[in-house]
Amino acid sequence: MAIAPKDQTLPLPSASLPISVVIPALNEAATLRPTVEQLQATLPDRSEIVVVDDGSTDGGADFLMNQRDVRLLRTNRLGAPAARNWGAAHTTGEILVFADAHINLSAGWWQPLAAALEHPNVGAVGPTISVMGKPQNRGYGYCFKGANLDVEWLGKQQHTPYPVPLLCGCFLAMRRLTFDAVGGFDSQMIRWGSEDSELSLRLWLLGYELLLVPQVEVAHLFRKKHPYAIDWQSVIYNMLRLTFTHFNPDRISRVIGSLKQYRDFAAALALSADSDLWMRRAALAAQRVRTDDWFCDRFGIIC
Repeated sequence: MAIAPKDQTLPLPSASLPISVVIPALNEAATLRPTVEQLQATLPDRSEIVVVDDGSTDGGADFLMNQRDVRLLRTNRLGAPAARNWGAAHTTGEILVFADAHINLSAGWWQPLAAALEHPNVGAVGPTISVMGKPQNRGYGYCFKGANLDVEWLGKQQHTPYPVPLLCGCFLAMRRLTFDAVGGFDSQMIRWGSEDSELSLRLWLLGYELLLVPQVEVAHLFRKKHPYAIDWQSVIYNMLRLTFTHFNPDRISRVIGSLKQYRDFAAALALSADSDLWMRRAALAAQRVRTDDWFCDRFGIIC
């Protein structure tokens, strides 16, 4: 049973309350419009959509400039974590949904997610994630599978909502009260990578649960090549930031031993040392009610 988080006395959402969807986008001309249109067609009344165009050069978000029911925010390469936080700061819904700009969904997706969020111990919920064009390929949450923090998708465990270690940021829902209480995504993570794993882990350690809602399915476009450059120094830095923030010394040593083989490791480690990392580690250590050993034991994770 989960330990009750600190906001347990706050009012709970119901399915009739508004939903805010935040979509970060960077050069998503091919997919942003159909994603927005599907959300417009399936969201309940009094909901809103905010698109954070994070420095696109393809004009993919320009069609939103004349739309009154979608808010367009222009930013300049904040990166995925900070862009999500920036979008959330410009919304009013009591349920926040973070969606990638390349998804397919069907009518009624929001009701089971909203219902799963009604208990204050639930920090975040996510749907089944399928591969766009290959619906037989489905993931039901994911987990770390080694000290290099590589991840693997999980199989289906049951037909009703159940706990999973990590939820994919491609489609993730939270109560606004919870999002604000935990500080949202780690905005000091750079560009792309591990921000959803870090938030998932942080929620568990702070006393919340993460639920996979298997009856909701969202198809996600998994691309062989991103429409923007991937900076592997940043990717490794984000892994190190998660590691130093949440893991004990023995686990930190194992992760470093696994990641140090990569060419950009030294630069990423130096970047970590020149950040707010240690203050953040201390602040979160004072708040958490579970340890990383508890988390790994709970889900049978070896890392």
